[in-house]
Amino acid sequence: MMTTRTRRTAALYGAVPLALLLAGCGGGDDDGAKPSGALPAASATPAPATSSADPDAAEKAAVLAAYSSMSAEQAKAYGKADAKGTQLEKYATLDALGQIRNDLARMKAAGTVVRGGIGHDPKVTALDTAAKTPKATLTDCVDLSSYETYDTKAKKVIPLPTEQPLRYVMTVSAEKWPNGWMVTAINPQGGPTC
Repeated sequence: MMTTRTRRTAALYGAVPLALLLAGCGGGDDDGAKPSGALPAASATPAPATSSADPDAAEKAAVLAAYSSMSAEQAKAYGKADAKGTQLEKYATLDALGQIRNDLARMKAAGTVVRGGIGHDPKVTALDTAAKTPKATLTDCVDLSSYETYDTKAKKVIPLPTEQPLRYVMTVSAEKWPNGWMVTAINPQGGPTC
């Protein structure tokens, strides 16, 4: 039989993998207090292309900008366990949004929000601009050194699981739609450490 604490822990840990994608800080408890030591959001904004050696440099920069914007909007949502007031639909397709919404529902049920900064170091590792719908794959070195899951009911930080590496590689898929690049899938399980 599952106890209330076991269900709550299961809900929290179910939300952790995708929540690890965040790019910034968030608040969420009723008193609006910011946790001590909260860090500003890590930037994943790509540097402008300075060389014409890569004919796909502009497209790669656009993919990275879309991913960075989605991560920033996701950080806002996870900071309050609610997507209201964000522009996630502008940067993520229904499949990717479904992952995020499932996470938000688990977080809300567990009474948790995400705080602290998450570092990102994304790179475009595959790009197919010749396809009918151009596609890209990104790998991101996610850094959780300053990440926190905060229990809004108990007013305390919940530590990451001991087996969770603080830096790991995560993959993301994107497609170029009429309005620009969109994140289509996120692999929250992560890969090797980085």
